[in-house]
Amino acid sequence: MAVRKFKPTTPGQRHKIIGTFEEITASVPEKSLVTGKRASGGRNNTGKMTMRYLGGGHKRKYRFIDFRREKDGVPATVKTIEYDPNRSARIALLFYADGEKRYIIAPNGLKVGDQLMSGAEAAPEVGNALPLQNIPVGTVIHNIELRPGQGALLVRSAGNFAQLTSREGRYCVIKLPSGETRKILSACKATIGSVGNSDHALESSGKAGRSRWLGRRPHNRGVVMNPHDHPMGGGEGRQSGGHPRSRTGLYAKGLKTRAPKKQSNKYIIERRKK
Repeated sequence: MAVRKFKPTTPGQRHKIIGTFEEITASVPEKSLVTGKRASGGRNNTGKMTMRYLGGGHKRKYRFIDFRREKDGVPATVKTIEYDPNRSARIALLFYADGEKRYIIAPNGLKVGDQLMSGAEAAPEVGNALPLQNIPVGTVIHNIELRPGQGALLVRSAGNFAQLTSREGRYCVIKLPSGETRKILSACKATIGSVGNSDHALESSGKAGRSRWLGRRPHNRGVVMNPHDHPMGGGEGRQSGGHPRSRTGLYAKGLKTRAPKKQSNKYIIERRKK
């Protein structure tokens, strides 16, 4: 994976940096694993706008991704590496030995033709999904479950990875990309390796229009609004706007919003870096 920079032939090209797509091997998705996707435009079921700055954008089709990896002991072959408009990572199409097809998040280093396996008997190699209790300490992992059989919830976006640092009884200690260290049940599955498309963080859209293609509308700051519209609005001339806060009055910087009695607090060994 690499990125392309452009000559400044137009203002939009001047700061544009995009991926090369060199690892992608198919342009049309597997029809049986795709469905239509409706955009809400930030409106609820009565048509009222409940989220601002959303709407428009290119039509997308949703690809069903296998986050459970429950086909234990059935070998699979990587058929294609594809683009997915719904996530930053690339996806890989697997052909299982029993004839089934499934998409997974493509890890770094995965190539067409590779053989993958899931389950307790699988080797700890890139792309294989194993219970945490079968993964060697120090291994880089992604697609981590929080409850056995629930499906992966953690570490799924481009370039991310976590590390299995130690074991404590029924739990494994995982260091997450945010810097948080927490305990997760050893029966939960994770996939070996880091998520692919790691150069995604280097990309730059170059122009506002690319945000519109992604369904993001112009975002205006609270300080330029009137007092009626925002707590930071109003004032003659350019005013600082007071303490940064949300439209509903919640402080935006420093205010802790995590519930103090949240059940999962006991599993967190070290909180994320500020």
